[in-house]
Parts: sequence; structure tokens; C-alpha cells
Amino acid sequence: MTRILVVEDEPGIAFALDADLRSEGYAVTIATTGDEALRLAGSATYELILLDVMLPGKDGFEVCRKLRRSEVRTPIILLTAKSHEAEKVMGLEMGADDYVTKPFSPRELRARIKAVLRRSTDEPGEVVRFGDIDVSVARCEVHRGGQVVDLSALEFKLLTAFVRSRGRVLTREQLLDEAWGRGVVLNDRVVDNHIVGLRRKLEADPTKPRHFLNIRGLGYRFDV
Repeated sequence: MTRILVVEDEPGIAFALDADLRSEGYAVTIATTGDEALRLAGSATYELILLDVMLPGKDGFEVCRKLRRSEVRTPIILLTAKSHEAEKVMGLEMGADDYVTKPFSPRELRARIKAVLRRSTDEPGEVVRFGDIDVSVARCEVHRGGQVVDLSALEFKLLTAFVRSRGRVLTREQLLDEAWGRGVVLNDRVVDNHIVGLRRKLEADPTKPRHFLNIRGLGYRFDV
């Protein structure tokens, strides 16, 4: 049974989420504070964390950041009443996998949960090698010449999108959807700038990329 940790301090919302998710066949654990969420996520295995941003004490952003720093790789969906793009992007930068803005419909949330769970179970289990780079998507690890490469959460999500679709052209819109999530409206240059960062960290010569290729007028292609 898929286990979901729901972190929500409003009793009415927590009760509704618990009832709805259990009716879908999920096993649900409720936490009401950031500290409780950190304790539970560190001591038990969950397939997904639904994390409210506006929590007493440690807010959802801090909880997400601490979980990722402690190597907890469980997929996280942020539940937020905030609608500003910058705040959504900040959550993604800290390692969240998706976000849902309150008020949300149970149908939308169920769809987001299924999509995130599907992506997490579809991750390639093998190590993908190109040049002197080893990428383990399942373990969220990248090594170059045996040394760990420090990628931001968004850089790793972009790299994962490329690894999943290696050899195929991805448009900037597709890369935005994969790394930032559907509904985030950002300039195409944001994608270009992050790919420049990937090239700088992973290409032998970033000025003459061999793996992260720009296909003029279409987007980018990742070649192994």
C-alpha cells in the first residue's frame, strides 16, 4: 500500500485529505508541525509527502530544505495558499517535486499525486554514463571522475528529464513542465541559463557541448 505523509496544521483540511486519500487506497499519516514531519519522514518510509507551506514553527519551505539536506528523497508536493511564481519556484529550488495552490479540488490533487508517484517509480534504475559522468537518477547522485557533482534541485530535475528522453528533442516548454511544473510561467531564458549551468558542470568543454545540444528553433537534445 502506498504510504503518504500529510503535513497540515488545519484540522478540517487534514481530516478531508485523510478521508479522501484513504478512499483512494492510500495509507495516510498526519503530522501537524514541521518538527513532527521531520521526525516522521526521518524514521519511516513514505512514497510521498504532502507538505503545507504555512505551518507553525518551521514552515514547509524549511522542512523541505532540511529533508533534502538530510538525503530524504521522498517526492514532495507543496500545498500552498501563495500564488506568486517566485514562491513556487523557491519551493522547487529547495527540492519539492510539485505544488498545488489552495483552494484545490480533490480531483486535481489526486491527479498530481498519481503523476508524481508515476514519475518516481519510472525513474531509470541503472547508472547512465556519458564522458566521465555517472548519473544515478534513482539515488539522485551525479559523479564526475569519481567525485560528487553538486547540482541544484532544478538542475537535477532538468538532467533527469534529459536522461529519460535521451536522443529525443525536448522543447523549452517541455523542459519547463518537467523541472518547474505545469502552470509556472517563466521566460525561456531561465531554461537556457540552467542548461548553461549543466554544461559548465558536466561537459568536458562547455563552449563546445557534446551532450546537451541546442537544436536551433526546436529546443535541446541530450546525447550520451
